[in-house]
Amino acid sequence: MAGSFTAMFLALPAPISSRGDAQGRRMAEDENGEVPKLPPDARLESLDKRLDRMQQAEAKRTGRAAPDSTYRVGQLVLSHLIGAPAGGFIIGLLLDKWLGTQPWLMLTGLFVGFGVGVWDVIRISGNPTGKAPDGKE
Repeated sequence: MAGSFTAMFLALPAPISSRGDAQGRRMAEDENGEVPKLPPDARLESLDKRLDRMQQAEAKRTGRAAPDSTYRVGQLVLSHLIGAPAGGFIIGLLLDKWLGTQPWLMLTGLFVGFGVGVWDVIRISGNPTGKAPDGKE
């Protein structure tokens, strides 16, 4: 019993023919053994057209409205109010470690960052489109 059990797992699988898959079928043949009537390019074009139609239908079904410009301005203001102090804090912390002046440059960088953030918010709020007067966002 044990010998037949191990022989079952040691048996080698049937070799795959160079002509096709394990059953000897070639990929270009269908069940009848005939080569498909359409050339591959026509089938791919048909598939592309169907995919385009499905993607358009899905986009119509789940259509998202463009975000409001005030929402974009709000995100811009928030990013300046968070990013400027964080940047000043990190730069001050690195300079403190390098120069050995802890915690003074970190605190100075933090307060300068707050000032820069508030200044950016004032510049952004002065322009109705939310862009800075010099064209930068």
